[in-house]
Amino acid sequence: MSNARTRALKTLMKGREKFKRGILSDKERLDPNGRKWSLVRGDKVQVVHRRHAEFGKSGTILQVDRRRDRVKVEGVNMKPFIVKGNKALNIKGWTEERERMIPYGSVNLVDPVTGLPTRVYKKFLDDGSKVRVSKKSGAIIPRPEILSIRKRPLRVTEGDCDTTGDEVWKETYSPDESSTWSR
Repeated sequence: MSNARTRALKTLMKGREKFKRGILSDKERLDPNGRKWSLVRGDKVQVVHRRHAEFGKSGTILQVDRRRDRVKVEGVNMKPFIVKGNKALNIKGWTEERERMIPYGSVNLVDPVTGLPTRVYKKFLDDGSKVRVSKKSGAIIPRPEILSIRKRPLRVTEGDCDTTGDEVWKETYSPDESSTWSR
């Protein structure tokens, strides 16, 4: 093998060494593409990629997959999905239409003022809060209300192994002066 080819292979493998060793920064681990997303669940978006079959359709984001750079939009990219039946319970199978994921770059946020797709930038207000701003109209785009509702609700029931609220605040230790742990 020639020296030039060896050097080229070594430089190509340098980037992969991080992944082999498992040494990744928090930023690389959370978003492998290094992007900061401006789209969240509940936003109204429109398909802007001209070659996409659903070009021009709009809907609300149902799900965001940042790892694969994809979003699921309500009523867009519908495909048939076969649901299996159960012979033991005498239930027949059926076909239903479901949304499929589409690439993040194929959709743009809809401007609340003009109703047209727009790009977004982030800005800090005087009170210190971070907001999204439309590039077309300059209007502030509010965060959707659905984000205040948890997708996976917290467990609120107490089980057998849980400590009750009364027992938590009960004093179980009282130091006395004959303790061996004195200072």
